[in-house]
Amino acid sequence: MKQDFVLDPVTQANVDRWLSEAYDADTKTVIRQLLIENPQEILNSFYTNLTFGTGGLRGVMGVGTNRINSYTVRATTQGIANYLVQEFREDEKAVFIGFDSRNLSRQFAEDTARVFAGNGIKVYLCKNIRPTPYVSFGCRFKQCQAAVMITASHNPPEYNGYKVYWDDGGQVLPPHDKAILSFINKITGLSMIHQTPDLDNSLIEFVEEQVDQAYLQAISSLQLYPEENQVQGCDLSVIYTSLHGTGITLIPQALKLWGITKIDYVADQIIPDGNFPTAHYPNPEEIDALNLGIQRLEATQADLLIATDPDADRVGVAVFHQGKVETLTGNQVACICLEHVCEALIQQNRMPERAAFVKTIVTTELFKSIAESFHKTCFNVLPGFKHIAGLIHGWELNSKGYAFVFGAEESCGYLLGTHSRDKDAILASALICEVAQHAKNKNKTLVDLLHSLYRKHGFYLEKQLSLQFEDTKTGREEMTRGMFKLQSSPPDSIEGIDVLAIENLSTSVKTFLKTGRTEPLFIPKSNLLIFWLADGSKVIIRPSGTEPKIKIYCSIKQKHFENLEHAHSTCLQVADRILSKFKEILGKAT
Repeated sequence: MKQDFVLDPVTQANVDRWLSEAYDADTKTVIRQLLIENPQEILNSFYTNLTFGTGGLRGVMGVGTNRINSYTVRATTQGIANYLVQEFREDEKAVFIGFDSRNLSRQFAEDTARVFAGNGIKVYLCKNIRPTPYVSFGCRFKQCQAAVMITASHNPPEYNGYKVYWDDGGQVLPPHDKAILSFINKITGLSMIHQTPDLDNSLIEFVEEQVDQAYLQAISSLQLYPEENQVQGCDLSVIYTSLHGTGITLIPQALKLWGITKIDYVADQIIPDGNFPTAHYPNPEEIDALNLGIQRLEATQADLLIATDPDADRVGVAVFHQGKVETLTGNQVACICLEHVCEALIQQNRMPERAAFVKTIVTTELFKSIAESFHKTCFNVLPGFKHIAGLIHGWELNSKGYAFVFGAEESCGYLLGTHSRDKDAILASALICEVAQHAKNKNKTLVDLLHSLYRKHGFYLEKQLSLQFEDTKTGREEMTRGMFKLQSSPPDSIEGIDVLAIENLSTSVKTFLKTGRTEPLFIPKSNLLIFWLADGSKVIIRPSGTEPKIKIYCSIKQKHFENLEHAHSTCLQVADRILSKFKEILGKAT
């Protein structure tokens, strides 16, 4: 070990345990080399246990208790297996397992299957890579008690993750999440993990074709204009990229079922590859990830580009409009789809009497305005699609509950219907194409539809800033200090704009700054702050539950405007000043 570098007792104990217990020889060799050559990496890898966070695990792959590897995957699976045995004592238990195109995803899925089977639990294991919403669907289709998806969604190649679903097909929620964590924490040694020696076991069943067909049929039934799609869908020209992920396995088939047959591909990006060679950060929210697709869209002058992230739960959209390409944000796509869904269901007399539309609190308020313009209820939930799934499940258990129709989150996640309980980029891609085709029949594009919404409801602009921290002990501590500073010493004005009120969801209290009056917040606790400004702006600050970063969301509304270009310019200037100030407060000023 490098001189003068001393590990703290917890880190040292974790390292000693991995070197003394029956971990494989290669793992021990890597640990010994790092102790000599890179003790800081040893600290980052062993100072704590990888946290079971928002629905599961996500982290950098490598050796150590704070890394994604076969050992942490198996230990997590054993904890979940023990909890399943407790919760479903007398029932036959089954788990659905899927995996994406990331490096080691298949291995981690097989590790997971072997541990569940080793605990007497039936396993349905996908033969090949499949999307995240497919796993949520498969959990329900196969009537499983839980499901696991091996994915790190849109993170860079060095990451992987372990996403957990419960028997309703939604990600685990209280009280199951905390209970599962407690069971995982009880797994303190390799001897506590039970697993089959290989996959050749009667409890492990490989699935593919049957579930594929059932899933495709389920989403095909959600078409709002099926006859129009089949007759005119061939007129729409679409560019598609799966960003080296799972979307390529199902999206071409799904689009063709919806009548969309003129599909061109970003050839270099439809090959599944966990190294993501053409999109290091394969997030369809980011313009860099869309560059190759946009180039293809410009070259072909097709109608639109559809891009899905590696596990195909998010979808990005770019449109060829008036001779140039315009990208749409997740907020904008959500609103365009919402208007389309509401208009179609009402015209066809198919809108449920107690129809409900759901968005996360960081999603644009334009979504709520649209739902209310159709005299329908819009619900707000905490960030994370699991909270939308939680509402759906609760309503299903109540004979007088609402009927979920459509939900969205600003980070390019959408769900129509209840076949899946997670955001679904396969379905959303088909729905977006249907909207685009319906608009094309009227010589309009998706951009034209968006502008119509602004003229009707006012101009809305949302801008997000992500403050990235190192995925290390020091980086995590820096994040914590920044949030504590905002909570303990919040600003009373931002760039000359008074802060009227602050909602602190970690304490469930809303404080009005001028009077000091407080009122309770009736929403689940979360490490999240909402600043309401005097000009009607809203700023939300929250640390990511899956990545080492703090997200800042700024929402600006301009009710009256002369033209869209001027409204956009004015609102963008305000948003930039506000975001810059919060970046400074959080200690990330350049």
